Amino acid sequence: METLDIDTVVIGAGVVGLAIARELAMAGQEVIVLEQGKYFGEGISSRNSEVIHAGLYYPADSLKARLCLQGRELLYDYCASHPVGCRQTGKWIIAGAGQQEQLEQVGRAAAANGVRLESAGQAELARALPDITASAGLYSPRTGIISSHELMVSLLGELEAAGGQLVCQAPVVAAASDDQGHQLQVAGEAPCRVRCRRVVNSAGLGAIGLAQLWQGYEARLCPDPWYARGVYFSYSGRHPFTTLVYPVPEPGGLGVHLTLDLAGQARFGPDVEWIAEPDYTVDPDRRQAFVDSVRRWWPGLDPDRLQPAYAGVRPKLAGPDAGFTDFRIDDAEHHGIGGLVHLFGIESPGLTASLAIARYVMERLL
Repeated sequence: METLDIDTVVIGAGVVGLAIARELAMAGQEVIVLEQGKYFGEGISSRNSEVIHAGLYYPADSLKARLCLQGRELLYDYCASHPVGCRQTGKWIIAGAGQQEQLEQVGRAAAANGVRLESAGQAELARALPDITASAGLYSPRTGIISSHELMVSLLGELEAAGGQLVCQAPVVAAASDDQGHQLQVAGEAPCRVRCRRVVNSAGLGAIGLAQLWQGYEARLCPDPWYARGVYFSYSGRHPFTTLVYPVPEPGGLGVHLTLDLAGQARFGPDVEWIAEPDYTVDPDRRQAFVDSVRRWWPGLDPDRLQPAYAGVRPKLAGPDAGFTDFRIDDAEHHGIGGLVHLFGIESPGLTASLAIARYVMERLL
Protein backbone atom coordinates (compact mmCIF):
# COMPACT_ATOMS: atom_id res chain seq x y z
CA MET A 1 0.00 0.00 0.00
CA GLU A 2 1.33 3.41 -0.95
CA THR A 3 2.42 5.79 1.81
CA LEU A 4 2.15 9.54 1.26
CA ASP A 5 3.99 12.16 3.26
CA ILE A 6 2.06 15.42 3.57
CA ASP A 7 2.66 18.47 5.74
CA THR A 8 -0.96 19.09 6.78
CA VAL A 9 -4.20 17.12 6.42
CA VAL A 10 -7.73 18.37 7.02
CA ILE A 11 -10.36 15.64 7.39
CA GLY A 12 -13.76 16.75 6.14
CA ALA A 13 -14.70 19.05 3.26
CA GLY A 14 -17.58 20.95 4.77
CA VAL A 15 -17.49 24.73 4.92
CA VAL A 16 -15.40 24.70 8.12
CA GLY A 17 -12.91 22.15 6.81
CA LEU A 18 -12.49 24.02 3.53
CA ALA A 19 -12.07 27.32 5.36
CA ILE A 20 -9.36 25.83 7.59
CA ALA A 21 -7.56 24.20 4.66
CA ARG A 22 -7.65 27.46 2.67
CA GLU A 23 -6.27 29.42 5.62
CA LEU A 24 -3.40 26.98 6.12
CA ALA A 25 -2.59 26.75 2.41
CA MET A 26 -2.52 30.54 2.08
CA ALA A 27 -0.12 30.58 5.04
CA GLY A 28 2.29 28.45 3.00
CA GLN A 29 1.42 24.95 4.21
CA GLU A 30 1.16 21.91 1.96
CA VAL A 31 -2.46 20.88 2.53
CA ILE A 32 -4.77 18.13 1.39
CA VAL A 33 -8.41 17.69 2.39
CA LEU A 34 -9.71 14.15 2.74
CA GLU A 35 -13.48 13.82 2.24
CA GLN A 36 -15.38 10.55 2.51
CA GLY A 37 -18.22 11.64 0.21
CA LYS A 38 -18.31 12.05 -3.55
CA TYR A 39 -18.41 15.83 -3.30
CA PHE A 40 -17.57 18.58 -0.83
CA GLY A 41 -20.18 19.97 1.54
CA GLU A 42 -22.74 17.17 1.33
CA GLY A 43 -23.45 17.03 5.07
CA ILE A 44 -24.14 19.78 7.61
CA SER A 45 -22.88 22.55 5.32
CA SER A 46 -25.60 22.04 2.70
CA ARG A 47 -28.41 21.28 5.15
CA ASN A 48 -28.88 24.40 7.24
CA SER A 49 -30.72 27.74 7.14
CA GLU A 50 -27.85 29.56 5.34
CA VAL A 51 -28.18 32.39 7.83
CA ILE A 52 -25.37 34.78 8.76
CA HIS A 53 -26.03 35.05 12.49
CA ALA A 54 -25.43 38.29 14.35
CA GLY A 55 -24.38 36.64 17.64
CA LEU A 56 -27.48 37.05 19.77
CA TYR A 57 -27.89 33.83 21.67
CA TYR A 58 -24.53 32.72 23.05
CA PRO A 59 -23.00 33.42 26.48
CA ALA A 60 -20.43 36.20 26.41
CA ASP A 61 -16.83 35.01 25.99
CA SER A 62 -17.93 31.56 24.80
CA LEU A 63 -16.28 30.28 21.64
CA LYS A 64 -19.64 30.42 19.87
CA ALA A 65 -20.06 34.10 20.76
CA ARG A 66 -16.51 35.19 19.94
CA LEU A 67 -16.19 33.22 16.71
CA CYS A 68 -19.70 34.13 15.53
CA LEU A 69 -19.05 37.85 15.98
CA GLN A 70 -15.65 37.67 14.28
CA GLY A 71 -16.90 35.33 11.59
CA ARG A 72 -19.92 37.49 10.78
CA GLU A 73 -17.72 40.44 9.85
CA LEU A 74 -15.18 38.27 8.02
CA LEU A 75 -18.00 36.67 6.05
CA TYR A 76 -19.61 39.94 4.98
CA ASP A 77 -16.20 41.26 3.93
CA TYR A 78 -15.43 38.04 2.06
CA CYS A 79 -18.72 38.15 0.15
CA ALA A 80 -18.07 41.77 -0.83
CA SER A 81 -14.77 40.82 -2.48
CA HIS A 82 -15.62 37.37 -3.87
CA PRO A 83 -18.37 35.95 -6.12
CA VAL A 84 -20.44 34.73 -3.18
CA GLY A 85 -24.07 35.74 -2.89
CA CYS A 86 -25.24 37.20 0.42
CA ARG A 87 -27.72 39.78 1.67
CA GLN A 88 -28.07 41.61 4.96
CA THR A 89 -31.79 41.00 5.38
CA GLY A 90 -32.17 41.72 9.09
CA LYS A 91 -34.16 39.53 11.44
CA TRP A 92 -37.08 39.90 13.83
CA ILE A 93 -37.24 37.81 17.01
CA ILE A 94 -40.85 37.88 18.12
CA ALA A 95 -42.62 36.95 21.33
CA GLY A 96 -46.21 35.96 21.91
CA ALA A 97 -48.25 36.11 25.07
CA GLY A 98 -46.26 34.84 28.05
CA GLN A 99 -42.91 34.89 26.20
CA GLN A 100 -41.66 38.32 27.27
CA GLU A 101 -39.06 36.86 29.63
CA GLN A 102 -37.56 34.66 26.87
CA LEU A 103 -37.37 37.70 24.61
CA GLU A 104 -35.64 39.72 27.31
CA GLN A 105 -33.14 36.90 27.77
CA VAL A 106 -32.23 37.19 24.09
CA GLY A 107 -31.83 40.95 24.52
CA ARG A 108 -29.56 40.53 27.53
CA ALA A 109 -27.39 37.95 25.78
CA ALA A 110 -27.06 40.16 22.71
CA ALA A 111 -26.13 43.19 24.83
CA ALA A 112 -23.47 41.17 26.66
CA ASN A 113 -21.95 40.34 23.28
CA GLY A 114 -22.09 43.96 22.10
CA VAL A 115 -24.76 43.23 19.50
CA ARG A 116 -27.16 46.08 18.79
CA LEU A 117 -30.87 45.22 18.71
CA GLU A 118 -33.89 47.43 18.23
CA SER A 119 -36.92 46.74 20.43
CA ALA A 120 -40.54 47.09 19.37
CA GLY A 121 -43.88 46.82 21.10
CA GLN A 122 -47.08 45.49 19.63
CA ALA A 123 -48.00 48.71 17.81
CA GLU A 124 -44.55 49.08 16.25
CA LEU A 125 -44.53 45.42 15.23
CA ALA A 126 -47.91 45.84 13.57
CA ARG A 127 -46.41 48.53 11.36
CA ALA A 128 -43.20 46.60 10.60
CA LEU A 129 -44.80 43.15 10.22
CA PRO A 130 -48.52 43.68 9.59
CA ASP A 131 -49.12 39.99 8.85
CA ILE A 132 -47.58 38.79 12.12
CA THR A 133 -49.28 38.23 15.47
CA ALA A 134 -46.90 39.07 18.32
CA SER A 135 -46.82 41.18 21.45
CA ALA A 136 -43.19 42.36 21.26
CA GLY A 137 -40.08 41.91 19.20
CA LEU A 138 -36.38 42.59 18.78
CA TYR A 139 -34.85 43.52 15.43
CA SER A 140 -31.33 42.45 14.47
CA PRO A 141 -30.12 44.57 11.54
CA ARG A 142 -26.83 42.65 11.11
CA THR A 143 -28.39 39.23 10.40
CA GLY A 144 -28.30 38.05 6.79
CA ILE A 145 -28.35 35.12 4.38
CA ILE A 146 -25.66 33.55 2.22
CA SER A 147 -25.24 30.92 -0.48
CA SER A 148 -23.31 28.23 1.37
CA HIS A 149 -22.58 26.43 -1.92
CA GLU A 150 -21.05 29.52 -3.52
CA LEU A 151 -18.99 30.09 -0.38
CA MET A 152 -17.60 26.55 -0.48
CA VAL A 153 -16.84 26.80 -4.20
CA SER A 154 -14.90 30.00 -3.56
CA LEU A 155 -12.99 28.58 -0.59
CA LEU A 156 -12.07 25.48 -2.58
CA GLY A 157 -10.89 27.60 -5.50
CA GLU A 158 -8.59 29.60 -3.24
CA LEU A 159 -7.34 26.44 -1.55
CA GLU A 160 -6.38 24.96 -4.91
CA ALA A 161 -4.86 28.24 -6.11
CA ALA A 162 -2.61 28.16 -3.04
CA GLY A 163 -1.45 24.64 -3.91
CA GLY A 164 -3.88 22.67 -1.75
CA GLN A 165 -5.89 19.68 -2.92
CA LEU A 166 -9.28 18.11 -2.20
CA VAL A 167 -9.52 14.32 -2.43
CA CYS A 168 -13.06 12.93 -2.34
CA GLN A 169 -14.17 9.34 -1.69
CA ALA A 170 -11.24 9.08 0.70
CA PRO A 171 -12.63 8.11 4.13
CA VAL A 172 -10.19 8.04 7.04
CA VAL A 173 -10.87 4.71 8.75
CA ALA A 174 -8.05 4.69 11.31
CA ALA A 175 -5.64 7.20 12.80
CA ALA A 176 -2.72 7.22 15.22
CA SER A 177 -0.46 9.87 16.72
CA ASP A 178 2.94 9.58 18.38
CA ASP A 179 6.14 11.57 18.79
CA GLN A 180 6.92 11.10 15.08
CA GLY A 181 3.69 12.69 13.87
CA HIS A 182 0.36 11.33 12.66
CA GLN A 183 -0.60 8.37 10.50
CA LEU A 184 -3.94 8.05 8.74
CA GLN A 185 -5.38 4.98 7.08
CA VAL A 186 -7.40 6.05 4.04
CA ALA A 187 -9.86 3.69 2.34
CA GLY A 188 -11.96 4.30 -0.77
CA GLU A 189 -11.01 4.11 -4.43
CA ALA A 190 -7.28 4.57 -3.78
CA PRO A 191 -6.43 3.13 -0.35
CA CYS A 192 -3.23 4.48 1.14
CA ARG A 193 -1.44 5.51 4.30
CA VAL A 194 -0.82 9.18 4.96
CA ARG A 195 1.86 10.51 7.27
CA CYS A 196 1.62 14.16 8.25
CA ARG A 197 2.99 16.71 10.71
CA ARG A 198 -0.38 18.34 11.36
CA VAL A 199 -3.94 17.07 11.13
CA VAL A 200 -7.33 18.67 11.72
CA ASN A 201 -10.34 16.47 12.42
CA SER A 202 -13.20 18.53 10.94
CA ALA A 203 -15.37 15.56 10.05
CA GLY A 204 -18.64 17.07 11.28
CA LEU A 205 -21.09 14.36 12.25
CA GLY A 206 -18.25 11.83 12.08
CA ALA A 207 -15.69 13.78 14.11
CA ILE A 208 -16.39 12.11 17.46
CA GLY A 209 -16.52 8.61 15.96
CA LEU A 210 -13.15 9.18 14.31
CA ALA A 211 -11.62 10.53 17.52
CA GLN A 212 -12.85 7.47 19.43
CA LEU A 213 -10.72 5.28 17.14
CA TRP A 214 -7.63 7.51 17.32
CA GLN A 215 -4.65 5.66 18.76
CA GLY A 216 -2.61 7.81 21.09
CA TYR A 217 -5.61 10.02 21.94
CA GLU A 218 -7.14 9.30 25.33
CA ALA A 219 -10.69 8.05 24.85
CA ARG A 220 -11.82 9.68 28.11
CA LEU A 221 -11.28 13.09 26.50
CA CYS A 222 -13.77 12.35 23.75
CA PRO A 223 -17.33 13.64 24.23
CA ASP A 224 -20.40 11.50 23.71
CA PRO A 225 -22.25 12.19 20.43
CA TRP A 226 -25.85 13.43 20.35
CA TYR A 227 -27.85 14.17 17.22
CA ALA A 228 -30.74 16.57 16.68
CA ARG A 229 -32.52 16.38 13.33
CA GLY A 230 -34.19 19.48 11.97
CA VAL A 231 -36.66 19.34 9.08
CA TYR A 232 -37.34 22.21 6.66
CA PHE A 233 -40.45 22.90 4.61
CA SER A 234 -40.40 25.28 1.65
CA TYR A 235 -43.25 27.69 0.94
CA SER A 236 -44.26 28.01 -2.71
CA GLY A 237 -45.38 31.25 -4.30
CA ARG A 238 -45.66 34.78 -2.95
CA HIS A 239 -45.42 35.79 0.69
CA PRO A 240 -45.29 39.13 2.51
CA PHE A 241 -41.80 38.88 4.03
CA THR A 242 -38.54 40.64 3.16
CA THR A 243 -36.78 39.90 6.46
CA LEU A 244 -36.24 36.79 8.56
CA VAL A 245 -38.68 36.04 11.38
CA TYR A 246 -37.78 33.91 14.39
CA PRO A 247 -39.86 33.00 17.45
CA VAL A 248 -38.04 32.99 20.77
CA PRO A 249 -35.59 30.05 21.11
CA GLU A 250 -36.66 26.60 22.23
CA PRO A 251 -34.59 23.77 23.80
CA GLY A 252 -32.13 22.39 21.22
CA GLY A 253 -32.63 25.09 18.61
CA LEU A 254 -34.00 28.47 17.64
CA GLY A 255 -37.59 27.41 16.96
CA VAL A 256 -39.36 26.90 13.63
CA HIS A 257 -38.47 30.15 11.93
CA LEU A 258 -38.92 31.83 8.57
CA THR A 259 -35.84 32.26 6.41
CA LEU A 260 -35.41 33.37 2.82
CA ASP A 261 -33.06 32.23 0.10
CA LEU A 262 -31.32 34.69 -2.19
CA ALA A 263 -34.16 34.37 -4.73
CA GLY A 264 -36.66 35.39 -2.06
CA GLN A 265 -38.34 32.01 -1.58
CA ALA A 266 -39.48 31.36 1.98
CA ARG A 267 -38.80 28.24 3.97
CA PHE A 268 -39.64 27.23 7.51
CA GLY A 269 -37.59 25.22 9.96
CA PRO A 270 -35.85 23.56 11.49
CA ASP A 271 -37.81 21.76 14.14
CA VAL A 272 -35.92 19.64 16.69
CA GLU A 273 -36.08 15.84 16.87
CA TRP A 274 -33.51 13.91 18.90
CA ILE A 275 -32.35 10.80 17.05
CA ALA A 276 -29.94 7.95 17.76
CA GLU A 277 -27.94 8.17 14.51
CA PRO A 278 -27.66 10.71 11.68
CA ASP A 279 -30.65 10.34 9.36
CA TYR A 280 -31.77 12.90 6.77
CA THR A 281 -35.25 11.47 6.24
CA VAL A 282 -38.01 14.07 5.90
CA ASP A 283 -41.38 12.85 7.13
CA PRO A 284 -44.08 14.75 5.20
CA ASP A 285 -46.48 14.08 8.06
CA ARG A 286 -44.56 16.66 10.11
CA ARG A 287 -46.24 19.36 8.02
CA GLN A 288 -49.20 19.71 10.39
CA ALA A 289 -46.86 20.39 13.30
CA PHE A 290 -45.23 23.12 11.21
CA VAL A 291 -48.63 24.58 10.35
CA ASP A 292 -49.63 24.66 14.00
CA SER A 293 -46.33 26.21 15.06
CA VAL A 294 -46.14 28.91 12.39
CA ARG A 295 -49.80 29.89 12.61
CA ARG A 296 -49.22 31.00 16.19
CA TRP A 297 -47.43 34.02 14.74
CA TRP A 298 -48.48 34.04 11.06
CA PRO A 299 -52.19 33.21 10.84
CA GLY A 300 -52.19 33.73 7.07
CA LEU A 301 -50.05 30.66 6.36
CA ASP A 302 -51.57 28.52 3.57
CA PRO A 303 -50.88 24.86 4.52
CA ASP A 304 -51.27 23.66 0.92
CA ARG A 305 -48.20 25.67 -0.08
CA LEU A 306 -45.90 23.98 2.44
CA GLN A 307 -43.75 21.30 0.79
CA PRO A 308 -41.14 18.99 2.39
CA ALA A 309 -37.68 20.33 1.53
CA TYR A 310 -34.74 18.75 3.37
CA ALA A 311 -33.41 17.83 6.79
CA GLY A 312 -30.23 18.65 8.62
CA VAL A 313 -28.62 17.00 11.64
CA ARG A 314 -26.82 18.95 14.35
CA PRO A 315 -23.79 17.32 16.02
CA LYS A 316 -24.67 18.02 19.65
CA LEU A 317 -22.39 17.51 22.64
CA ALA A 318 -25.19 16.99 25.15
CA GLY A 319 -28.79 15.86 25.27
CA PRO A 320 -32.07 17.76 25.21
CA ASP A 321 -32.04 18.91 28.85
CA ALA A 322 -28.41 19.98 29.07
CA GLY A 323 -28.73 23.66 28.14
CA PHE A 324 -25.97 25.56 26.34
CA THR A 325 -22.91 23.69 25.08
CA ASP A 326 -20.01 25.45 23.41
CA PHE A 327 -17.91 24.55 20.40
CA ARG A 328 -15.00 22.28 21.31
CA ILE A 329 -11.81 22.98 19.38
CA ASP A 330 -9.35 20.70 21.16
CA ASP A 331 -5.63 21.18 20.53
CA ALA A 332 -2.47 20.14 22.36
CA GLU A 333 -3.48 22.15 25.42
CA HIS A 334 -6.47 19.81 25.79
CA HIS A 335 -4.99 16.43 24.83
CA GLY A 336 -1.21 16.84 24.83
CA ILE A 337 -0.68 15.80 21.19
CA GLY A 338 1.21 18.34 19.13
CA GLY A 339 -0.10 19.14 15.65
CA LEU A 340 -3.57 17.65 16.24
CA VAL A 341 -6.86 19.56 16.43
CA HIS A 342 -10.25 17.93 16.94
CA LEU A 343 -13.40 19.96 16.20
CA PHE A 344 -16.44 18.72 18.12
CA GLY A 345 -19.99 20.05 18.20
CA ILE A 346 -19.57 22.49 15.30
CA GLU A 347 -23.24 23.18 14.78
CA SER A 348 -24.89 26.60 14.44
CA PRO A 349 -23.32 29.18 14.15
CA GLY A 350 -20.64 27.13 12.39
CA LEU A 351 -21.37 28.54 8.93
CA THR A 352 -21.24 32.13 10.21
CA ALA A 353 -18.11 31.41 12.23
CA SER A 354 -16.31 29.37 9.56
CA LEU A 355 -13.66 31.94 8.58
CA ALA A 356 -13.02 32.83 12.23
CA ILE A 357 -12.74 29.15 13.16
CA ALA A 358 -10.17 28.77 10.39
CA ARG A 359 -8.02 31.55 11.84
CA TYR A 360 -8.42 30.15 15.35
CA VAL A 361 -7.26 26.69 14.26
CA MET A 362 -4.35 28.06 12.23
CA GLU A 363 -3.08 30.03 15.23
CA ARG A 364 -3.04 26.85 17.29
CA LEU A 365 -1.34 24.75 14.64
CA LEU A 366 1.29 27.23 13.46
